[in-house]
Amino acid sequence: MKIDRRCFLSLVIGGAVGTTLTPVPWKLTDDIAIWTQNWSWTPEPEDGPSKFVKSVCTQCSGGCGIIARTIGNRAIKIEGQPDHPVNNGSLCPKAISATQHLYGPSRIQGPMKRAGERGQGKWEKISWDEAISTVTEKLAELRTRGKPHSVACISDTDRNSVAYLLDRFLRAYGSPNFIRTPSSADAQELALYLSFGRQGTIGYDFKQSDFILSFGCALMDGCDAAGQMMSAFGDMDKKTRLVQIEARLSDTAAKASQWVAAKPGTETDLALGLGHVMVRDGLYDKAFIDSHGFAFEDREDEAGNAYPGYRSLVRDYSPEKVAKTTGLPEKTIESLARAFARARRPVAVTGFSNPAAASVNQALAVFALNALAGNFQKPGGVFVIDEPDYLSWTEMKIDKTASAGNQQARIDGAGTKRFAHTRYLPNRLPEAINSSQGDSPVQALLVAGGNPLYTLADPQSAKKAFEKIPFIVSFSTFMDETAEQADLLLPHPHFLECYQDVPTPAGMAKTVISLARPVVKPVYDTRHTGDVIIETAKNLGGFIENAFPWKNHEDFLKKTLSDQWETLEKQGYWTDDSSRDNSLEKLFRTSSQRFEFLPRAGFETQGSENPKSKVQTVSLPGDVNELPLVLVPYSTIRISGGAVANTPFMTKTVDANVIAQQDVFVEINPETASEYGLSQGDKATLKTPAGNAKVRVNLFEGIMPGLVAMPAGLGRTGFSDYIAGKGVNVYGLIAPAADPASGLNAAWGARAAIGKA
Repeated sequence: MKIDRRCFLSLVIGGAVGTTLTPVPWKLTDDIAIWTQNWSWTPEPEDGPSKFVKSVCTQCSGGCGIIARTIGNRAIKIEGQPDHPVNNGSLCPKAISATQHLYGPSRIQGPMKRAGERGQGKWEKISWDEAISTVTEKLAELRTRGKPHSVACISDTDRNSVAYLLDRFLRAYGSPNFIRTPSSADAQELALYLSFGRQGTIGYDFKQSDFILSFGCALMDGCDAAGQMMSAFGDMDKKTRLVQIEARLSDTAAKASQWVAAKPGTETDLALGLGHVMVRDGLYDKAFIDSHGFAFEDREDEAGNAYPGYRSLVRDYSPEKVAKTTGLPEKTIESLARAFARARRPVAVTGFSNPAAASVNQALAVFALNALAGNFQKPGGVFVIDEPDYLSWTEMKIDKTASAGNQQARIDGAGTKRFAHTRYLPNRLPEAINSSQGDSPVQALLVAGGNPLYTLADPQSAKKAFEKIPFIVSFSTFMDETAEQADLLLPHPHFLECYQDVPTPAGMAKTVISLARPVVKPVYDTRHTGDVIIETAKNLGGFIENAFPWKNHEDFLKKTLSDQWETLEKQGYWTDDSSRDNSLEKLFRTSSQRFEFLPRAGFETQGSENPKSKVQTVSLPGDVNELPLVLVPYSTIRISGGAVANTPFMTKTVDANVIAQQDVFVEINPETASEYGLSQGDKATLKTPAGNAKVRVNLFEGIMPGLVAMPAGLGRTGFSDYIAGKGVNVYGLIAPAADPASGLNAAWGARAAIGKA
């Protein structure tokens, strides 16, 4: 039987994807068969004709197109939508098994208010009228006291209609504190703005590239673009070379043409080292640099102040110096640089093994490699996708109270002089609350879509901060870790029960707007978050009410998507091929109208005046003598590391050397394990500056000595008994560390020690 690259990837990526398509493995695994039979909520569809509905999975930011099969009002199967431009039929295990969350016990079945102490799990059912009245009364009271700026909202995104409605509500109400949950894409977004002068996302044309240089991106390990990556790599030319730079042999590294095991945290140095070789040997696109580059060479301003250029910066990153930093041979650095430079369609992509961490310097250094290759807006290269502008509405008027509130400084410190270009700093919010004297600066918090008490670095500090907030409202679909600590639960429908627009996912090389739509009628007494916001605005009255002239969220979508609504309803997505315009003349919107190699707010602290000749790096907190090892998180397609936890099905596909019963295994090199007297399966205690954890040992040759690796996505306390209590939340062991250039959390790992339990 002939197996092409696409078929091979469908079998090996994540493993679980392939096994879900055949019943054989399940018949051979008795514990799984028995375990599934114990689900009291196993779907039992009625007899009748099947119906197929096109929609979009919104459980992560991947935006994969799906086709849901239903019988009656029961969804019984989900598969990839073959013609959807994002994933072309590919789908991850979380999307495939989404019906388990739809019908499972983790759902919040209706509005509820807290009946006991926070975290006790005691709730009282209430009506939607009472729930919305409670929110209205609290917000009206704070506004009357002149404290609208003490209201904050944490959202999982700022790019869809619900996020826009929430942000508009806060501005009409008088608060500047709309906050987006963190991700590694934050650094790329800021680097894009600094280098290109544009707000948006970066897209990569992997399918047509012939050389992909990945700085730690979990391309095939369950990043928030699993379907997109499976589709891209399945269709990729067999001659395409993928180089994965990563300290651990991940699925991406295992399937790459070359695995480069550099020390974690040294990716920026390596990118600048590759730039050194390309500049030194003249292996860069001189025409692009001359026509569209700025700050490549040293320069002076009108006042005679000297500024070093990119050429001067990378002069300090010779292969000899970078080899000492990264642990790589000089020959490897030289050969990587030449191979990248000589490829016809190369692309360099940046990321983190910790999806909650971001380094703007690393993103800038990798962007510079793409600039040296001159591969912007070209097939097989890098494309700039502007922020979505398909939602149109009239400007709103605000009153004096809202105007005064909006002029207050953001509680998280974003947009201040020190971090002038950083839009959101959720990692700084807990510190701002915990360090406050007296009342919390946040008096009311709305949480929509995200799950900060699980995904933020050092969630213990975040939980302590939340305890000081008098009023917390969760719009979560599930009883997640943040919902457990809320005062009021206003559950949003499952994504298979409602309409939701899905803007272009990060990584896509052209604009794609998708529409998630109801596949089944709501199973429980839930209400769309957009509907709740619009109704609350109307209850508050005045200018706030006037800012929301729509009946409900669906009415808002239809009116603001008037030009695309028919297309979205018919095929489930709308594309804009003009976003792949190859023209470079209008691409750059910086003050220089060029690509800026050394933007003043990059490779330095944003508040300083002069760029430094050496890039500032992030040091992990902790004493090296007491904590000689380094803990790094890793992603896997079988474990959901984001706001929404695993389905029970996903957990049962996890290998026995990752989790056994309730214990999580940490990966450690045999050489390192022997130093501490550890053997396979041993129980051990892992210690970091943020806390301790009981773990088991998995000896793994595919991880560099001196490191310990733990999967992200375990250690849940929320959701259901099928999910909670398994393993350890690795985010809880990683203390935040601020990126000096942006203020974003750049803690890619944590200093650690390990010993027998």
